[in-house]
Amino acid sequence: MLFGAGVQAQHKNEQLRKLFDKYYEERLQLFPTEATAAGDHRYDDQLANDGSAPYIAATRKFYVKYLDELKKINRTTLIESDRISYDILVYNLNAALESISLHLEYMPMNQFVSTPLEMASYGSGKSDQLFNTVKDYEKWSKRMIAFMEWTDTCIANFNKGIHAGVVLPKTLVVKMIPQMEALAEKDTAKSIFYKPLSQFPASFTIADKQRVTALYQKVITTKMLPAYQKLATYLKEVYLPAAQQHAGLYALPGGDRIYNYYIHYYTTAPELTAEKIYETGLVEVARIHNEMEAIKVSVQFNGTLQEFFQHLKTNPCLMPFKTAEEVLQAYQDIYNKVQPALAKLFVHQPKTPLEIRRVEAYREAANAGPFYIKGNLEENKPAILYVPVPDATKINVTFYGMEATFLHEAIPGHHFQISFQQENKDIPAFRRQPAFYAYLEGWALYVESLGEQLNCYTDPYQKMGKLNNEIHRAIRLVTDVAIHTGKMTREEAIAYMMANESVSESIATAEVERYMALPGQALSYKIGEIKIKALRDKLALRLGNKFSLMQFHDALLAYGDMPLKTLEDYMDNWASHYEEK
Repeated sequence: MLFGAGVQAQHKNEQLRKLFDKYYEERLQLFPTEATAAGDHRYDDQLANDGSAPYIAATRKFYVKYLDELKKINRTTLIESDRISYDILVYNLNAALESISLHLEYMPMNQFVSTPLEMASYGSGKSDQLFNTVKDYEKWSKRMIAFMEWTDTCIANFNKGIHAGVVLPKTLVVKMIPQMEALAEKDTAKSIFYKPLSQFPASFTIADKQRVTALYQKVITTKMLPAYQKLATYLKEVYLPAAQQHAGLYALPGGDRIYNYYIHYYTTAPELTAEKIYETGLVEVARIHNEMEAIKVSVQFNGTLQEFFQHLKTNPCLMPFKTAEEVLQAYQDIYNKVQPALAKLFVHQPKTPLEIRRVEAYREAANAGPFYIKGNLEENKPAILYVPVPDATKINVTFYGMEATFLHEAIPGHHFQISFQQENKDIPAFRRQPAFYAYLEGWALYVESLGEQLNCYTDPYQKMGKLNNEIHRAIRLVTDVAIHTGKMTREEAIAYMMANESVSESIATAEVERYMALPGQALSYKIGEIKIKALRDKLALRLGNKFSLMQFHDALLAYGDMPLKTLEDYMDNWASHYEEK
């Protein structure tokens, strides 16, 4: 019995479960790359033209249809697990309908998240797109062909945005152009799209290899590379001159409404306003500064906090590594240190294994720090903590907060939460992939605070690394809101970040541009963490000696990610069951 959920299995609402299955099946047909990411490879040959008018109309019809179907179900009769899934689906459908009304397709890509970058990832042969059989290779060729149509629609939507005055900042467009130019590379030795041709499975015959190679050479040279070159030329010659000078959404027609949508999408907290988030950020920054001051005193550093930041960035003792292997071993040592302590805080551990790997050379420079890639137990794919090491001698144990980063990105952060969600067959298929940033990132940031209980932070510099990670997320509440409401320019946001944490100008710049490109996303970490801590403290007070932190974690992870209000209602019900015992 996983997390105590299975005991209610015989009381599930079969009508609702069939509706969930029908919804998910239809959704995967509309969102084929979502199916690929979830390990369903039936649609690996398709790419949705998601900015086209017919596609948008089809998705609107789809959302309305399932909202109407859900109204036929009596919610009050549902068991808790079904009620949670019901509420989540209603929430998702309403949010999707709201997004359609905002014409977000007018800004269809940026330098961080875009279909062109996703296609490059798939085409590398190292992502979710399968390259195990001849049929797999043929499917990818069809998806590549579909990319040309997507590109034409993307450009048409950018033009609609120009006409409506809804355009990206110039600073972001400048970063997108070299990305598209690099992906338009014609040299077969350098082009990422030829990688699968050098990685043929052993089962392929010579004839198979020759046929697939000829197919790919034709598709890549006549479809893929021209599409990327077309995007690069358009962005440089047409879109860049029309892009906006300001950094935030506030400067665009309807920008305030768009930003409010993103705030609520990423925080799942409709009661929050931009101003409330901004004020929360200022309070959190001041609180964490006080904790940093205490660390500064404990290591007997004489100077200001700003001088301490500079000391941390430049102290050679905090950069002890000479090789990439030493960096990877340091993360493995953290894994080994944490492992024995997990049983004190968690009833269960996921079945999906975790591996620590160095980021591939071709994308190493683009990643500032370690990141997590989910596994797939059914496909026997381990989860991976990828560690970029462009220069081992510059990896700073405090600046990177190695212990806190491991807890957040790997165990028990993203790996526990996502693996449990994927492995839990008690929740419907449409919910087995993470979808709510405030829960996902809030949980991962919350577990950084469990470091002492997980044998970490015995070194004050690692504790400082944890605080550096935390203040980074608190600063986001200030700068994200400030950029998109006009309180700060791009340059002022960069300066604010550098004044309040130990961070280089290059990283501060990349971070601020991330907030410009992905409005509201950076709010999810702190907002989610604050809510989880508030729930823990509230329920601990309510339950007294009946409260168990281990059982709290168990319950929190039991039904996968969800909006924060749904989470609070569920955890209140959980506490009620404990009170009755």
